[in-house]
Amino acid sequence: MKRFTLLGVLTMIISSTMTAQVDMAYAYAMRDSILTAVTGAKHPSRVLTVDDFGGVADGVTDCRDAFARAIKAASDEGGAIVSAPAGIYYVKGPIWLRSNVTLNIGEEAVIRFSPDATDYPLVDTSWEGTFLSNYSPFIYGKDLHNVAITGKGTIDGNAGSTFALWRREQKSDQMMSRQMNHDEVDPAERVFGPGHLLRPHLIQFYNCEGVTVEGVKIINSPFWCIHLLMSSNIICRGLRFDAKLVNNDGIDPDGSQDIIIEDIDFDNGDDNIAIKSGRDNDGWRLSRPSARILIRNCRFKGLHGVVIGSEMSAGVENVIIENCTASGYCKRGIYVKTNADRGAYVKNIFVNNCRFGEVEDLFYVTSRYASEGDGNDRYSKVSDLYVNGLYCDKASAAALVLQGSESEKVRRVTFDNIEVGEAVIGVCFENVADVNVGECSIGGHAGTPTQVTDKDRIFR
Repeated sequence: MKRFTLLGVLTMIISSTMTAQVDMAYAYAMRDSILTAVTGAKHPSRVLTVDDFGGVADGVTDCRDAFARAIKAASDEGGAIVSAPAGIYYVKGPIWLRSNVTLNIGEEAVIRFSPDATDYPLVDTSWEGTFLSNYSPFIYGKDLHNVAITGKGTIDGNAGSTFALWRREQKSDQMMSRQMNHDEVDPAERVFGPGHLLRPHLIQFYNCEGVTVEGVKIINSPFWCIHLLMSSNIICRGLRFDAKLVNNDGIDPDGSQDIIIEDIDFDNGDDNIAIKSGRDNDGWRLSRPSARILIRNCRFKGLHGVVIGSEMSAGVENVIIENCTASGYCKRGIYVKTNADRGAYVKNIFVNNCRFGEVEDLFYVTSRYASEGDGNDRYSKVSDLYVNGLYCDKASAAALVLQGSESEKVRRVTFDNIEVGEAVIGVCFENVADVNVGECSIGGHAGTPTQVTDKDRIFR
C-alpha cells in the first residue's frame, strides 16, 4: 500500500499551485502579446457606394458586376470603403475582394447570394483540410492584405434550397478528396466543382494578412460560414450568427495565426468555433499550425462551443478561451477531437471563466474521433491543457473526459475551479499522465458531514 507523508502531501499541493500560477502567468502574457500584435485591417477613409456603380437594391437585379466595379475602383485608388446602403442586393455569383478594400454592409442592407451552383466559378480553396479546386466561396479573398467586411447589415447565403441538400449525397466526393490527399496527388489536379457535390464556403480568406470581419449578421450559409485559411493578423468581432443549415460552422481558423475572436453571438447548425490546420498528408506537407488565438466574451449556441480538430495535422497551440457564456443549448462546451490518422499536436490550451447551461459533455478530449481506420497509428500529442473556472448547470453525459491512447497519453492537464450542478458521469480519464485537480465540485457541494446516530451504530 502506498503511503503519503505530510511533507509529501504538502509538496504535491505546493507543486500543483506553482504549476497553476506558472500556467496562468504564461496565458496572461500570451493574451497581452496577442492584443498588442493583432490589429486586423487598416480601414481606408474614402467611401464609394455600390449604387454609384450600377447596384440596384431591389432584391431582383443582379448586382455582381456592380460590386466588382466598385471594388476594382477602390483598389485602383489605393484603397477605399465600398458601401452597400439600405436594400436587398441580389448577387449572382461570388464577390471577390481586393487588398486595401473594406466591404461595408449598411444596417438596413442585405447581400443575398444566388443559390445556383453554376454562378460560382472554380477557385483554389481547401475543403475539410484538403487543398483542391472547387466552387468559389461567396465572398472570397486570396493573397490579400488589409481587407475587411464590416457593418450592421446581413449576409444571406440563401443556400437552403440547393447547397444545403448536397450533404446527403456528398460522400463519394468527400472520400475522393481525402484519397487524393493521402495519395499526395498534385493539388492542381484535384478538380471538383460541376459534376461534384462539395459545397462552397460562405466567406473565405486564403493566405491573407490583416483581416477584419466585424458587426455583420450571417444567415443561410452553404457550408462553413467564415473560413480563415492560412491567414494571419485577424479580428472577428461583434458578429451575429443565425446560420442553422447543415455544417454551418461559425468561424474556422485553419492553419492561421494571430487571431482575436470576441463579443460574438453564435447560433449555428454546427460548431461555433472550430480550430483546424489541415488534414493528414496536406497538413503534414504544409506544416502550418493554428496558433496564438484569443477567444473571449462570446456567447455560444449551437452544436459545440469551441472545437479543436479534427483536421489539425499541422498542430494547434497557444489558444486562450475566456469569459465566454452560453446563450442557448450546446451539445459540448470545449471539445478536442483527434484520431489515429491526424498526427501533430495540441498544446498550450487555456480555458478561463467560461459558463454553460445544460450540455451533453462539458470538457471532452478524445483520440477516438472518426478515424478512417487505415492503421496509421499517428495519434496526436495532446498536452498542456489548463482549465481555471469552467461551469455548467448540467452535463447529461459527462463533465470532464480525457481519452488518450496507449501510444500517446494526454499529458499535463490541470483542472481548477470546476463546478457542475449535475452530471451522469463526473470524471473519466483514460491513458493520461500528470493530471492535477484543484477546487472541483461535480454534482453539488458535499457540505458539513452529518453526525453519527444510533441508527448508524446498528451493524447489519
